Amino acid sequence: MARVDPTLAALREHEVPGWWRAAKLGIFVHWTPASVAGFAPAHGDYGELLTSGRRDAFSYSPYTEWYQNSLRFPGSPVARHHAEVWGDRPYEAFVTDFEAGLSTWDPEAWARAFADTGAGYVVLVAKHHDGWCLWPSAIENPYKPGWHASRDLVGELAAAVRDAGMRFGVYYSGGLDWTFCDTPMGSMGSMVQAIPRGDYPAYAEAQVRELIERYEPSVLWNDIAWPAPGRELWPLMADYYRTVPEGVLNDRWMPWSPLLAMAKTGIGRRAIDWVSRRQADPNGGMVPPRPPHFDVRTPEYTTFAEIQTTPWECVRGMDHSFGYNAESAPDDFLTREDLVSSVVDIAAKGGNLLLNVGPRGVDATIPDEQLKRLGWLADFAPTLRAALAGSTPWLVPGGTTVEGDLLRYVRRDGEVIALVRASGPTVTLAEVVDADGATARRVDGRPLDLQQTTAGLSVTLGGPDEIDPVAVVLTGVMPAPGLS
Repeated sequence: MARVDPTLAALREHEVPGWWRAAKLGIFVHWTPASVAGFAPAHGDYGELLTSGRRDAFSYSPYTEWYQNSLRFPGSPVARHHAEVWGDRPYEAFVTDFEAGLSTWDPEAWARAFADTGAGYVVLVAKHHDGWCLWPSAIENPYKPGWHASRDLVGELAAAVRDAGMRFGVYYSGGLDWTFCDTPMGSMGSMVQAIPRGDYPAYAEAQVRELIERYEPSVLWNDIAWPAPGRELWPLMADYYRTVPEGVLNDRWMPWSPLLAMAKTGIGRRAIDWVSRRQADPNGGMVPPRPPHFDVRTPEYTTFAEIQTTPWECVRGMDHSFGYNAESAPDDFLTREDLVSSVVDIAAKGGNLLLNVGPRGVDATIPDEQLKRLGWLADFAPTLRAALAGSTPWLVPGGTTVEGDLLRYVRRDGEVIALVRASGPTVTLAEVVDADGATARRVDGRPLDLQQTTAGLSVTLGGPDEIDPVAVVLTGVMPAPGLS
């Protein structure tokens, strides 16, 4: 294995591997004891919570995996639900139901469903904020001995995913662990306050090293922040790259610093809350701050408006939650048009979609509404593989056709590919013009008629109405005046 110096300068020489850039689609899996309860307010998002100004905003979290935190706020929707359904049963008791449900778990079936979508990688939440580990960790939790699965769920899914031809990665909540700090978190300031110190940084590092050594994950996805300063984090990152040279680190590794320590004071927490309100998008999700080192950016429930030169992935659930939420109605989920269009739009801007699946905790099954959406992606997978996989952004991410339909551009192997959802049999591409005998074809090789008009290249798509965007491969074209 190649040596990687544990310095920030050396880490920054690492290049995002080609397999990740080519993928365009990955699958995230949030599957925790909270998925037994499967409850959270089904509407709203974190953008609204961050901009609300409420000190208890996070107690209304739409994320079911935050159930344990919301439960600590008397009168919260989760607290009321828990009292009605579970009485005084502690959160920890959900583990018993979760492990009983594993008798029906079929990791190979999960992997087949994920692979059918055309996804290039799967990232499993190995430990979320509740601290419960999905593998039998040898690193003992000093406050909750045995707080881990009895089966190696990480290893079983890793084997199934790799056998299905995909890369496997792990998520680890390095910034929060409620077994070390159970302070109720109502806002961003109190969340930063709750990042454990003391004996937690050594525990977290030991567990991440265990995950690296056991599973060699192609993606190492940390969340919230890192509880130790950079001088202690850089050797961990260097050892990860040494073990997995084509590995990928996300952008939520902000190391502990005096700035984060401000959250231990009331003034500091209020300042963090003020900054987070200013930076949040009330109509969408959030973009994490840039740490000193990362490979890819991870905007959450939001995307970028323009092409990005920095690799990135949009992370989101199919509804308003990552973990399974029994409260979600069909209207709370992405429509087929929005889901497939998201894959196309994000790819045209240089990113990947990391789409979450939230299995049920009681029986380890993927709910029907989620399976339906995996099926929609499977229908689109031939186009994903033939047109998007391995592509890079063109000069502009897209445009508006004369007909007003969806239009996005990518390029691959010297060709321009337009992905179009058209309302009629023809579509006009205003961004390209005939340079020298322009041709157009579908990705399966069928030729398409086209002609140059004053408005742009007019392409006749033909055939029946299409449900998903059609990929039109163009040769002999050049950018319209003003784009080059």
